[in-house]
Amino acid sequence: MSNQKQQKPTLTGQRFKTRKRDEKERFDPCQFQDSIIQGLNQTGTDLEAVAKFLDASGAKLDYRRYAETLFDILVAGGMLAPGGTLSDEVTSTEVCLFKAQEDMETMQAYAQVFNKLIRRYKYLEKGFEEEIKKLLLFLKGFTESDRTKLAMLTGILLANGNISASILNSLFNENLVKEGVSTCFAVKLFKSWLSEKDIGSVAASLRKVGMDNRLMELFPANKRSCEHFAKYFTDAGLKELSDFVKNQQTIGARKELQKELQQQISQGEPLKDIIAYIREEIKKNNISEQTIIGLIWFSVMSCVEWNKKEELVTEQAIKHLKQYSPLLKPFTSQGISELTLLLKIQEYCYDNIHFMKAFQKIVVLLYKADVLNEESILKWYNEAHVPKGKSIFLVQMKSFVEWLKNAEEESEEEEEEQEQEEEEAE
Repeated sequence: MSNQKQQKPTLTGQRFKTRKRDEKERFDPCQFQDSIIQGLNQTGTDLEAVAKFLDASGAKLDYRRYAETLFDILVAGGMLAPGGTLSDEVTSTEVCLFKAQEDMETMQAYAQVFNKLIRRYKYLEKGFEEEIKKLLLFLKGFTESDRTKLAMLTGILLANGNISASILNSLFNENLVKEGVSTCFAVKLFKSWLSEKDIGSVAASLRKVGMDNRLMELFPANKRSCEHFAKYFTDAGLKELSDFVKNQQTIGARKELQKELQQQISQGEPLKDIIAYIREEIKKNNISEQTIIGLIWFSVMSCVEWNKKEELVTEQAIKHLKQYSPLLKPFTSQGISELTLLLKIQEYCYDNIHFMKAFQKIVVLLYKADVLNEESILKWYNEAHVPKGKSIFLVQMKSFVEWLKNAEEESEEEEEEQEQEEEEAE
């Protein structure tokens, strides 16, 4: 008798039991679309009824899986094929953004539909933003009226914080920019946005996502200038936006100038070369003298590692500023520039505690170097100073100001005597 046991046959593969509660009703996009379109057609143009239908349908239909289809229908009336045309294979509805009236009141009502839907089903938020980005890329496939409605809606959604300004990145698409589609759309979008919020709010939203310095990219490279941008958007009735972009460009130019200045000073470039560079930048970017003097002061003071001991830092600062006073002098030709410099010195000495006792010595040095004159110093002392450390700095300056006043009085007396002598001689 054989000792080997006969092997029993085995089944290959595994069987899993599916719990009833884990089973979900499955839809394909066409079935999902049919369900949404049928419901929308029953509501008619009553957007309150539309919002209620969408709210209730979220419990039965898989919004999470078919978010793109849902938003395509609400915007265009049916599923969109690549490029922005409606798919011919499925039915569509007239109850959608593109079939609505082209006015702000209607667009605000549609914005409310989207707002209510996303508030109710929070997981749709990201999908909705992706949908807007896609729709902007499809602009060439839409009619002029469709683009206008989409621009108005997008502006309202941005104003209400329903979507992030990062969606504007789609408008920088090369083909849209080249054919002028981006700028036309942007005009309508910003008009809509600014009808809801002020330029300060718009600017804050753009800055938050780093779009504040990118709006120039709405134009082709050969037209990407501050002057062209300003004219285009001002002519379109958006002077606020033009001024904002112009200001951003100026800020950008200032940052570049300051960076270059600090580098030139640190490398010990000849002062005459630095002065020539600054004058060229002033002319090129139309920067005022009082702005420039502030940048020069900061650049001069930031290229040194200052001593931490109060008694030594003053001596170090005086030695450093003696060397660079000829750089400051050409850019204090106006009284307002001198006052600006005095205020920058006051703020710097206050913000850098080791310089608190150096203020008076710095001012006297710059007075002797003809960077500051007595009129500006007296004006600063009497009325133009800022609160930062004023009690300390005014006490420091008291004796020097009195000396200036006496010198001024003596000078006036000498002038009067000279005039009398000239009159007598005549």
